[in-house]
Amino acid sequence: MDTGNRLGNLWNRLVMDRRNWWLPLAVVMVIGMGSMIFVGTKTYDDAPPIPDFVDAEGRPVVTQEAILRGQLAFQRYALMDYGSMFGDGAARGVDFTADALHRTAEAMLEHYAGPPQTENGTAARQAALARVQAEIKANRYDAATNRVTLSEGQAVAYEALVRHYAAMFRGEGPEAFHPAGYISDAQEIRELAAFFFWGGWVCGAQRPGVNYSYTHNWPYDELAGNRPGAPVMLWSVIAALALVLCLGVVLFLYGRYSRMAGWRSGGGQENLATVLRVEGWRPSGTQRAAYRFFAAAGLLFVLQIVAGVLTVHDFIGFTTFFGKDIAEALPLTITRGWHIQLALLWITACWIGASVFVLSAVAEREPAGQSRLVNLLFAMVVVLVAGMLVGVFMGPKNLLGEYWNLLGNQGWEFVELGRLWQVLLMAVFVLWAVIIWRGVRGVWRQGDAWIMPKWLFYTVLSIVLLFLSAFVAKPTTNFVVADFWRWAVIHMWAEAFFEVFTTVLLAYFMVMMGLVSHTAASRIVYLATLLFLGSGLLGISHNFYWNAKPVETLAIGSVFSTLQVVPLILLTLEAWEFRKTPERSMQGEGAQRFGQHEAFLFLLGVNFWNFLGAGVFGFIINLPIVNYYEHGTYLTVNHGHAALMGVYGNLALAAVLFCSRYLVAPGGWNSALLRRAFWSINLGLLLMVVIDLFPVGIHQLATVLEDGYWQARSQAYIEGAVFQTLTWARVVGGALFVLGGVLPIAWFLLSRLRRLKPATAQPQPEAVAKEGEVLAK
Repeated sequence: MDTGNRLGNLWNRLVMDRRNWWLPLAVVMVIGMGSMIFVGTKTYDDAPPIPDFVDAEGRPVVTQEAILRGQLAFQRYALMDYGSMFGDGAARGVDFTADALHRTAEAMLEHYAGPPQTENGTAARQAALARVQAEIKANRYDAATNRVTLSEGQAVAYEALVRHYAAMFRGEGPEAFHPAGYISDAQEIRELAAFFFWGGWVCGAQRPGVNYSYTHNWPYDELAGNRPGAPVMLWSVIAALALVLCLGVVLFLYGRYSRMAGWRSGGGQENLATVLRVEGWRPSGTQRAAYRFFAAAGLLFVLQIVAGVLTVHDFIGFTTFFGKDIAEALPLTITRGWHIQLALLWITACWIGASVFVLSAVAEREPAGQSRLVNLLFAMVVVLVAGMLVGVFMGPKNLLGEYWNLLGNQGWEFVELGRLWQVLLMAVFVLWAVIIWRGVRGVWRQGDAWIMPKWLFYTVLSIVLLFLSAFVAKPTTNFVVADFWRWAVIHMWAEAFFEVFTTVLLAYFMVMMGLVSHTAASRIVYLATLLFLGSGLLGISHNFYWNAKPVETLAIGSVFSTLQVVPLILLTLEAWEFRKTPERSMQGEGAQRFGQHEAFLFLLGVNFWNFLGAGVFGFIINLPIVNYYEHGTYLTVNHGHAALMGVYGNLALAAVLFCSRYLVAPGGWNSALLRRAFWSINLGLLLMVVIDLFPVGIHQLATVLEDGYWQARSQAYIEGAVFQTLTWARVVGGALFVLGGVLPIAWFLLSRLRRLKPATAQPQPEAVAKEGEVLAK
């Protein structure tokens, strides 16, 4: 038997035969979760210590307690929504680790060689610089006593850091914080300086047994002697090689089997989503109740944009309106926290509502009390949003006292929710899973383990279980360890199971539109799951390149995060076929036209931004040697905005419009408004990327290469002509995005609350017979 036949038989067994799907999925899950356990174990074992720093005579300079209390202050005042640690966090302020490292080197050099303007001789100054770099690289940690003995210059540098950060939070000096006096307690500032000093030490001191620091010599800083080491370049080359090899194999399989496994494999169904069918459809009580999530999402979308506008105004120093400085009441640490959390919550609300809607089309009879549970879930989301808004406001303003962590802002970027609100979010996810289970239970014994309703339940249950990682780290957990758990929440959602969930939801829509069969949709979900989890579970390690994880995480992350571009390339190849599915399935006119054009437009937007935002902009920053220089710059911001809004935002809006098309009375639908909104949102986002985010990222990267990372993250850079000019120019895309897209869609969703179709006691029998038959068989 030749190779082609053997490959064909293997394809038929593992892809076409659903009975064997569990095996590849099990292999991917075991390898992926095993890798996570390995990386987690190495994170704990090899985390940099939090020691007492003492001088040559053994007198304490910086205590462990001061460092941990400084970490608490860093979280309490939400400084991760202003600047960053180890490159993770916001881009408005400095990276505190890079800033501390550079200022430590400057203070040490001045101590040994005198100020730069003094004539101390070039040779003497070079000798002093060599001494500074040697002392920064020397790791004098004694595990027996948990002490680090500092040099004379390092002890002097710490006191210089205290003075520097005291001036910063008073609103003085080159890195003045706005508003002035944000942190006024001298002891807290001294403890913050201790925390930042420790971060700088971690970046500079060599990890025992190797010739590079705990952070692989990140950040780039010639003065401190930080340059990329051999592992950074080595694993960049290996990652590029792995990408080319893997892409070649996958493209070969795609070329040979795509007609059997892609969108072309589905064909049309009899129950096409024509205008007549969509407008004649009647919702159940549960499906009608789901619309509240869509209306709430529209409102939260507007609030998120308002918070984002206030945040950007701080970057350009334009915070005074009618003689009042709004930053006094709403500093950036609050507005950015709102901006991030509202983005996550409005998108999540869309997905919850959409999943409840589509599942109700499966069962011939709704479970008793399902509508009440959906209403309860909505009420919990309302309380969650209100608690988040109040907590993120009160926490950084120090209005909650010792309860800042419980009720306010926990101080972790993307995981800002106070612990109480985090528990409530967990309860929301659990109730969501219960509602999905109740909807799936009626068809659980129908078909095999891979029918669409079961796929939806699997993904929702996975999201619930993964959220448990948000509860592991405590406020005083070693920052390096805590950041592992923070990324476990962010990455495992965004780049693993949320991608699978969105694929399931998309496939559900395609089935309900009558564009593909259930069999084809299930196969697409299966293959997407293998690709997304195969690269995503291991790819989490690219978030750990520079935050003091061992070299094994650099190796795993470099290879598998680079491979994450492979499924995105396949999605791009499929996008053309995906675009043609309505054309291939129906050519009718009038009431026989395709009835879901607006939702389908946003799905096409998902394909575009999957390629550009997640694929292109993600790939260019993933190789370790590139990421070493760009980490924490606007290239990361560019990728984040293009991928989150471009992919998940478009998909959330597609889900809303898909469901709303069935729910809104025929006279209430406004195709022209929604199509204009689509083009406004996507062209506006593209303009913001092309005019501001991407070019600023490239210029900032050039600044890192020329002047060092600390300079590219300084106030001088933010206030520089290039950054300010391009940020002001961003208003062109922003105005189109908001005025032409966000506001019209929000108005549409809120105004249609009174123009919904009346609910039927149970789903329409004929609708269930046709759609439910396809979904469940």
